Amino acid sequence: MKKAFVIIILLFSIISCEKTEEKIETKISKPKTKKVEFGFNYADFNVVHDTVQKGDSFGSIIQGQNIGEKQVYDIVEQVKDSFSVRTIRYNKPYTILRSKNKTNKLQVFIYQPDALTYYVVDFRDSIAKAYKKVKPVTLKRKIIGGVLKSSLSETLGNNSVEAALASRITKVFSWSIDFFKLKKGDRYGLIFTERFINGKTYDGVEELEAAFFEYKGKIVYAFPFVKDTLSGKIEYYDDEGKTLKNFFLKTPIKFSRITSRFTMNRFHPVQHTWKAHKGTDYAAPRGTPISTTASGTVEQTGYTAGNGNFVKVKHNGTYSTQYLHMSKILVRRGQRVNQGQTIGLVGSTGLASGPHVCYRFWKNGIQVDALRLNLPTGESLAGNYKERFFKQIQPLKRELDSIGNL
Repeated sequence: MKKAFVIIILLFSIISCEKTEEKIETKISKPKTKKVEFGFNYADFNVVHDTVQKGDSFGSIIQGQNIGEKQVYDIVEQVKDSFSVRTIRYNKPYTILRSKNKTNKLQVFIYQPDALTYYVVDFRDSIAKAYKKVKPVTLKRKIIGGVLKSSLSETLGNNSVEAALASRITKVFSWSIDFFKLKKGDRYGLIFTERFINGKTYDGVEELEAAFFEYKGKIVYAFPFVKDTLSGKIEYYDDEGKTLKNFFLKTPIKFSRITSRFTMNRFHPVQHTWKAHKGTDYAAPRGTPISTTASGTVEQTGYTAGNGNFVKVKHNGTYSTQYLHMSKILVRRGQRVNQGQTIGLVGSTGLASGPHVCYRFWKNGIQVDALRLNLPTGESLAGNYKERFFKQIQPLKRELDSIGNL
């Protein structure tokens, strides 16, 4: 019996040991993947990441890696045809790769002037070599749309799209839509492409392919089109081939709000009396750029007690516009200005209770309400241009319409 008991105990011990060994084997983790960047395996080097500081130069950076002054001069001469050391700028990143032995010798210097480009200076041979590389860019198409629940910028932000696209869209539609008047519940649709560096790092919007916004109950489309394939200039047109670029912009300021309209009887906030207000007030932070709404010639600049700093632009024999209460005037009398050009900055000079621009409009010498005018529009596509345009936008319009259920 004793022998049988001992044998049973030994069998249990062997089985227990085997199970323990199996558990240990399952806990062994796989080795981590080695990081490869700029074409170099970081596991082969001592790696230093840093940014260019004020006063730094290529010479001072590599001298800090036990490179003598004479060597620095020779290196600069050796690589000057491929890499100009003068291009190094403050606050730009660089990477240094050093040998893993006791000498810790400088092997490679990598400088990144922007997210897409980098320069490599290789010291591993007797003569330094330099070359420029551009990271691969992938374009990804994105379609968003639905109903506006907030501002355009917030809507794009909620869809993880860069804010710069809002400015681009505002510019495209600036002749046909006053974005201050878009309301919650208005429909919209956008088709655009985004850039990704190395297939993963977001690098902004590449191209706006098509867009629409519901504005005052009407759907306003925008499609890019190149009439002259040699120049490659892009203009935007609606779904009927009419240009979105009209004679006048809708407003002199981007991203603002109307605080007072054209009226013959308004209580003046500074003078505390009832009087006519022959303009439209757009509130905006001090220093916001003010743009001329159409091309023309600066007819007047100056200062009056009521208007503060102002600019008046004559566009043709029929129309003139005036911009009041500027903190700074950026044009001079007699100067030719182009539509959308910054002519001054928002302020509160003259009789103003806060920073804004009072936008005044003349037609045939009489001040009128710019918001109620049927202003002249741009030309439409015709002939072969129109035929090519409709063929190009057909699939895009179908996509946009499906987004907004139009």
